Order: sequence, then C-alpha cells, then structure tokens
Amino acid sequence: MKVDVVIVGARCAGAATALLLARAGARVLVVDRSAYGTDTLSTHALMRGAVLQLHRWGVLPAVVATGTPPVTSTTFDYEHERVTVPIEPKYGVEALYAPRRLLLDGLLSAAAVESGAEVAYGVRVDDVVRDGHGRVCGIAVTSRSGGRHRIEADLVVGADGLYSTIAQSVGAERLVEGSHASGTLYSYWEGLPANGYEWVFRTLGSLGAIPTNNGATCVFVSLPADRFRGEVRGDAAAAYLRLLHEVSPAFAARLTSAARVEAVRGFGGQRGFIKRAAGAGWALVGDAGYFKDPLTAHGITDALRDAELLARAAITGTAAAFDEYQATQLQLSRRLFEVTDEVASFQWTNAGVQALHREFSHEMSREVKALAGLSPQPWLAPPAGVLAHV
Repeated sequence: MKVDVVIVGARCAGAATALLLARAGARVLVVDRSAYGTDTLSTHALMRGAVLQLHRWGVLPAVVATGTPPVTSTTFDYEHERVTVPIEPKYGVEALYAPRRLLLDGLLSAAAVESGAEVAYGVRVDDVVRDGHGRVCGIAVTSRSGGRHRIEADLVVGADGLYSTIAQSVGAERLVEGSHASGTLYSYWEGLPANGYEWVFRTLGSLGAIPTNNGATCVFVSLPADRFRGEVRGDAAAAYLRLLHEVSPAFAARLTSAARVEAVRGFGGQRGFIKRAAGAGWALVGDAGYFKDPLTAHGITDALRDAELLARAAITGTAAAFDEYQATQLQLSRRLFEVTDEVASFQWTNAGVQALHREFSHEMSREVKALAGLSPQPWLAPPAGVLAHV
C-alpha cells in the first residue's frame, strides 16, 4: 500500500493533521493501535489558540452543537487572593470550551474522513521502514488479526503520544528537557456549579475544575511527582478526596453537594521535552514531539497549533519548510514550556506563581497572534507529487 502521508495516532494531533492534509488533496492514511472510541487522559481545556484553530477549520460549530458548555471566565485562586478574568471576544473566539476527548478526537477524525483521509484502528506500528539511503519511506505494522505488512509513504508522521514509537524509531533527539513534573488524580462530578475554568494554587499542591460535556466537571488535584509517588498508594479515591481537602478545604466542601460519576484516574508525572520535530521522511506532532506538564492545561492547544504548522510544511514539501516548522514550533513553545516547568516545581511563592501566570498569559497571546496571522486559505491541492520531495 502506498500513500502520500501515513499518520500514526488518531487523537487530536493526528486527526487534525490528517484533516488539513486531506483537504489539501494528499492521500492520507491514519493508523491507531487503540480501538475506535477509547478515551484518553486529558485536562480537556482548550485555550484561545485551540478554539481559534477549530473556528478557522470549521469544526467549532460541531463542538458547540454537542452541548459543550461555553467557558466565559477563568478564576485563579491563590493563597490570599482570588482573581477572575473574563474571556474577551477576540479573533472570532467568544468563549473557551473543554470537550471530552472522545468527542473532540471523534469530530476531528470524522472531519478528516469526510475530507478524504482513511482511518484504521487496531493497527500496531512496529517500526519505520527506510530506503537504501536511510530515508524513512513507510512503516511496518501488525493488524488486529495478527497480519504483518508494510505501508509505504512519502511522509511518516508520528502523532502517537508521549511514548511515541515513531519518535523512538527515528531517534528524535531532545532539544529541550524539563526538570520537574507533577502527578495528578482526577475524576468527574455532577452537580458542581462551574461557569468557567477554576485553578487553585498552593505550594503543597494544585487543583482545578473544568466544566465539560453532559453537565459534568473534571476535577483534578496535582502535587510534585516525587510526593505523588510517596503518598498515592492503594485506594486512589480516598487519596483523591484527602488531597483535594489538603489543597483547598473550601473547594472540597463544595463537593459535598455534588456526586462523583466516574472512577478516579491518575498520571504519575513525566518530565517534559521538546524533540527534533522533523527529519528525512518523518515528522512529529502532538505529545510525540513536544510534551509539557499538564498543570498549565495547554497540551491540546499545542497539538492543534502544530498540526497546522506541520500540514503547511508538508504542503510546501521542501526541507526548508520543515526547518521552518521546527523553528516556529520551538519559538512559540520554549517559554511556555519553561514557565510550565517552573510552575510544576511548586518551588515558588504566592507572588511568584502569579508572575509566572502573567508571563504564561503573555506567551499565549503571542501564540494566538501568530495563528491569527496565518494565511486563511492554504488548503488547496498541491502539485502532483509535491509530497514526494518532503
């Protein structure tokens, strides 16, 4: 089988990249080792850059139509101060949203298929395939039935998450590495009034409330990863409630009139990284190439931003275009990454974390301006064979 682009991973980064490349006229195949309709760890929160992307691509109306509640404010609860910031209409974004990942990933995947991409689930990627010159020219896969075969492609995109097989197979080096990580427990609650994002920051831990679909609110609690490993053992539900109360007794008291409707799940933490984003015949997008601690809830925004930057590079089809993808991603990401790493350290004062949040907000504004400045109609069919030169 031969395609222009094979994308490994059908979550938001991979599905969005497939959508844009298929609209550009490329023959795109997306493979994912999971079964269709499986959930994934996520904060769900879309920042302005992510909502802007969905708006520009015409996907936002479908997100809204499913009943995803609009988020019109963000509240920061510090040790001695509570600050609420309204979401101002700008760049066509009137509110933020936090859709469940089953919904968001599914809508992007469906839009990719409608645009001409093919998506195959239950396919495990074993390795990349290289030509006689060492250039990546496809992937070796195992299907759900156990059959093994190769898929040839002019471009192989790794969108297969934090422990990416593609990134490992191509030896993508780390350009930036984090020093800190936070561990997280989270679940979903009904009957918890939440009109906006709410973030609580204390030096011993942090928690957040994120309104999502079907009247539920995702409530998480985070603490330094080393402390998380020492304190979260055995009964996760009991540890979850205990830590919520330790971080904010006032917030925990609000949960007494709400009902937890899903199991408590957790993530032990992982130090962040920015890897080389592209090479001869391959590229990375989403957590496969760039992961930062989830404490700043910016991961989906990263994924949707970089999906378009990568698609533009692939459409242009030159080494210089992929160098620009790498440079732009790094230029937009580095300070967001560094600030997130500082926040995840929990080694700050109350005034210090507020200063970090102001800087993070500034960097997000810079990111949104960069996205808003992209040409609005790039998704025309590329010349025949253009992707063969990637």
